[in-house]
Amino acid sequence: MNKNKFIAVIGGSQANASELIAAELVGREIARAGAALVCGGLGGVMEAACRGAAEEGGMTIGILSGDNRNAANQFVKIPIVTGMGYARNVAVVKSAQAVIAIGGSYGTLSEIGHALQSGLPVIGLDTWGISRRGKDKSPIIEAKTPAEAVEKALEMIG
Repeated sequence: MNKNKFIAVIGGSQANASELIAAELVGREIARAGAALVCGGLGGVMEAACRGAAEEGGMTIGILSGDNRNAANQFVKIPIVTGMGYARNVAVVKSAQAVIAIGGSYGTLSEIGHALQSGLPVIGLDTWGISRRGKDKSPIIEAKTPAEAVEKALEMIG
């Protein structure tokens, strides 16, 4: 494993079938690249990404919102208990060098905001678009496929 590369995968705990498939493929690509996957450790996009990474022998880190490490999905190898609720979103993105957002709701949007505020690259797969003062260019780097998302994340890490 390349111990110097950490990629966060963020997205909804409630996700549609295409988001779950994309998340699993992203997880697989992260593991194949030898990077560690960081996420919120629960269900939906987080579980699908962890499943893909785990099935490829990758490292999965779940930063949990609650107090119970057993709440982590079965594919999390390292559960980190915070007891911080949604405030753990900051820890998820700050633990990574790049962030891949897949779908998602307001929790995902908050993680995107924290990542951008911290200067971390955010690669999006069918996720939020952001504009400021009417500018068309979003700071979220768009990817068309899971493989492209991971490739862009790795390029941004350097």
